[in-house]
Amino acid sequence: MGLAPDPDAQLMLRVQRGDRDAFAMLMDRHGPAVFNLAARTLSDAVEAEDITQAVFVQVWKSAPRYRPTAPFRTWLFTIARNLCLNELRRRARHPAEPLEPSRDECDSAAQLPVDPTAPPPTEALLRTELEDKIEEALAALPENQRTALLLCRQGDWSYEDIAEVLGCSLSATKSLIFRARETLKRRLKPYLRTGEWPS
Repeated sequence: MGLAPDPDAQLMLRVQRGDRDAFAMLMDRHGPAVFNLAARTLSDAVEAEDITQAVFVQVWKSAPRYRPTAPFRTWLFTIARNLCLNELRRRARHPAEPLEPSRDECDSAAQLPVDPTAPPPTEALLRTELEDKIEEALAALPENQRTALLLCRQGDWSYEDIAEVLGCSLSATKSLIFRARETLKRRLKPYLRTGEWPS
């Protein structure tokens, strides 16, 4: 029994023939997940938008050379990962100075109206603190562990597909995900009620 055809690969073959509608469908289908990976890898939503655009520009330019030998999504996320790694290398070579908000911005933020439907400040602060700690813990993971875990958490990625994006063996991929989860458990235990990381 043969494998079911990859509908994304079929769309990409249409893109090869210059079909802009097929390209738009691929962007709609995969753009949010590519953005999510880039944002979590780079910890910068603006940079993640740029990377997402660059990924799809590269997809369009690479269309004539595309061959459906692997699932389209695997090929796409390999491009996304490589562009994220390039950006991380660029940052390491040319670190940016953080900009502090001006006094006017701080003053105007202090005058914002209060939302009566918002949760109480302590609950909102605790949730924000937990989200910040999760992002910090994710950012501190080695890149290959972070990427493996982020793809795994998207829900419909097989270990085999993740291994292909990372360019490593299946057992190494499982090990990366296990180590990433253990590291996050250890770092986030003080912030989690149960001390358990959801699987």
